[in-house]
Amino acid sequence: MASNASNSDDELAARLVALRPALHRYAARMVGSALDGEDVVQEAVARAIGALGHAPPEGDAASWLFRITHNAAIDFLRSRERASVEREVADDDMVSDSDDAARRLATRAAMTVFMRLPPSPRAAVILKDVLGYSNDEVAVILGTTLAASKAALHRGRAQLRLHADAAPEVSRPNAQDLARLQTYVDRFNDRDFDAIRAMLADDVRFDLVARLQGGRSSFETYFSRYTEMSTWRLAIGRIDGRLAAIVSNPGDPQRLPTNVIVVDWSEDAIVRLRDFYHAPYVLDGAAVEFMV
Repeated sequence: MASNASNSDDELAARLVALRPALHRYAARMVGSALDGEDVVQEAVARAIGALGHAPPEGDAASWLFRITHNAAIDFLRSRERASVEREVADDDMVSDSDDAARRLATRAAMTVFMRLPPSPRAAVILKDVLGYSNDEVAVILGTTLAASKAALHRGRAQLRLHADAAPEVSRPNAQDLARLQTYVDRFNDRDFDAIRAMLADDVRFDLVARLQGGRSSFETYFSRYTEMSTWRLAIGRIDGRLAAIVSNPGDPQRLPTNVIVVDWSEDAIVRLRDFYHAPYVLDGAAVEFMV
């Protein structure tokens, strides 16, 4: 029995690694943020591992994992009390899109636009038009009937068409948060990691996303790695409207972002740092911009 359990664990771990980018694409659009989407995926991974011994996937592990991720996203939305902004859809708007047209619309829509759809239509559109699941598979993942999933998809497509070109809301960053992050960026670019260590709270949480979680001691290896990457530079920016340190190579004429680092503060101390170096999928579809 122990050997079978070990094999199941290994198979699940391999499946999670392969599916994680797709799980994130789904979760990020469900909650309207690449960063929050990764938090949802981490919660879903923990739930999947915890449930394996009691309710292992039978047959289609992918649908099982997407169902867990969907439930984690719904719980996240409830905890944040983020109400969807639903605009009334007139009968004239309820036209049937071809799958190709709907797919083009969904894949170019900003993550925040999906938040204007109620959860069920939003989920159906993401699964069908962004991730390419069939109607039958969407119904299985959402735990509903085929007819209900088709109705949700139809309504979601109509609402997405109404909101697809809506301008995203952009808020001005807090001046204090901006100054703190600028200090972190300047010290990082100077490779003055001793000065950064002095900024860490004693109970700081470190998350090398999709690879490692830990506390203060985890930063020793982390800083050593970045010491070796002397060409990488940080700049102040935003991802989906939230302040972040954007990583890029100054030798790249296009200055394409290669990574984002998100820092959370309490007063002037760093209480949480998330580095997405091993999770480049967070950049897929996210609104990433340099502020300087």
